[in-house]
Amino acid sequence: MTVPVIMAAQEFAGNLGGHFTWIDWAVVFAYLAIATVLGATLAGRQKSIKDFFLGGRKVPWYAVAGSSIATEISAITFVSVPFIVFQPGGNFTYLQLGLVGGLLARLVVAYVLVPAYFQREIYSPYDYMGNQLGPRVKSMTTALFVLGGILGQSARVYLTALILALVLHGPLSTLDAATGVPALVWAIIIIGVVSIGWTLLGGMATVIWTDLILFGVFVIGALTALGVLIHELDTSAASVLEAGWEAGKFELWNVTFDPTVEFTIWTAAIAATWANVGAFGTDQLMTQRLFCCRNAREARRAVIASYFGIGITVLVSLVGVGLWYYYQQVPLEGEALAAFEKRGDSIFPIFILTVIPTGLTGLIVAGIFAAAISSLDSILAALSQTTVSAFYLPHRKRLHKKPSAREEKHRVRISRLAVIFWGVVLCVMAGAMDHLANDFDHLLGLALGMAAFVSGGLMAGFFLGFFSRRLNIDGDGFLFAAPLGVLAVLAVTPFNRYESVIETCTYGSLAILTAWLAFQRRRLLCARGVLQTLLLLGAGILVVWLAHNAYVEGPIDPVTGEASRRTLAWPWFAPLGSTVTFLLGWLLAGKRS
Repeated sequence: MTVPVIMAAQEFAGNLGGHFTWIDWAVVFAYLAIATVLGATLAGRQKSIKDFFLGGRKVPWYAVAGSSIATEISAITFVSVPFIVFQPGGNFTYLQLGLVGGLLARLVVAYVLVPAYFQREIYSPYDYMGNQLGPRVKSMTTALFVLGGILGQSARVYLTALILALVLHGPLSTLDAATGVPALVWAIIIIGVVSIGWTLLGGMATVIWTDLILFGVFVIGALTALGVLIHELDTSAASVLEAGWEAGKFELWNVTFDPTVEFTIWTAAIAATWANVGAFGTDQLMTQRLFCCRNAREARRAVIASYFGIGITVLVSLVGVGLWYYYQQVPLEGEALAAFEKRGDSIFPIFILTVIPTGLTGLIVAGIFAAAISSLDSILAALSQTTVSAFYLPHRKRLHKKPSAREEKHRVRISRLAVIFWGVVLCVMAGAMDHLANDFDHLLGLALGMAAFVSGGLMAGFFLGFFSRRLNIDGDGFLFAAPLGVLAVLAVTPFNRYESVIETCTYGSLAILTAWLAFQRRRLLCARGVLQTLLLLGAGILVVWLAHNAYVEGPIDPVTGEASRRTLAWPWFAPLGSTVTFLLGWLLAGKRS
């Protein structure tokens, strides 16, 4: 496996052995031990899958809100957002997505989705969609969530593993030499083992309480980095802020209509709001916490309170301003410069590992590690719950209509095995992310863009179910619309420069049409069915056309002399996927029985 950052920085990392001392290790291990003990104690025992997956529906709203913030932030935000501000022309425009889109989306989730979910006891949004549109829709939405969860969270694990591989260069190099397994893979294994262990310890309740602890470590780490930046420059915070203001680093609003630009007011008001309704309201990674609340009122409080997590994004953006000012005075050189040129997102880790004093280095690394684990243990619990609920429990319920205590223990045991299985899958996929990272300008775009492949389809599934009675439709159309929505998103991503992606869109659209003809052939006997078939054919042709044409030529690359490739900005992926899925799901549907 080729790891661009690691290979460029081997000598640089090799010189850090004296910087990351036993004191730093003590800080990291102390944090892990405290979080483990407190999380397990607060979670209590799990006697049933309701305890394991819903925390017994007794977790307080403030713990759910803190856990949601910790999961939403992740190591991607901690490391990539400072680079977005640090880079030439970088500024605070990324904050638009959270300030505007994050607020509007939470209001929709709190006052529309949450009341619908608490009408009956369910474990996920996909249970709700299945109740409204049929069990096959539940299976389809679960499959979509699994795909999105693997893509999005494996990118987060990959980023943290890059940092961990730099910090642990010495020990991991020894393991590499002894086993032939690259340092990056060992770093991924370490993250995976800790995350799996925490999730198995006490299910969702442990995840929530440990995430709340991790949230505190995260904040302390960011504040520490800011303090060290100011101290090292021997200047006042006001001077740094003034210089950043004059350089345009605090520019917040961008009103351009260009859909290839990531951070604009239109992206925030439309695309980010749209996407965040899906992320906060139909993605089990986030919604599973809401189901742990006592009632809809507390769940609503948790959703609204989590908006204040935007303060953390502001904090790490200020770190980016500090890094920009610092490296204006102390330019990068040598191995550190080589590592930065290979991957700009490494600027904050470089600062941590070369400038932050002993002890504080361990604290900040613990914060990064905390951010990664808070996302990974959450997705493990969510993947375990959704797959067990959709594909295993229906079989067990047919065998045991009135489950005994022994049967409940069996179901919890299967759920724990599912956690281990998905932990292995995510770690394997994290290694594969190294080959995809260079198709995005920064790793934040990689992680959020990956998750957006399916978030639009999941949101469309909810609203089709929500309006199913009023529209008088069943879920048959969604079964064909959802995969085509995923292909539509794939067609406009930076990956469409690969011939294999264009072929996937072509053959995938053909496969969906073939499945329609095979399973819906009775509809061809009426005019409505023929029109639906022609509609599906036209949608497939449009997806293939997008795969061939969904890009524009951007600025000339100073290195290659060629025009860069620009496609639809990643915040628009979810609106595109949900629009395609909802319209086709509605127009291809049969009448509700």
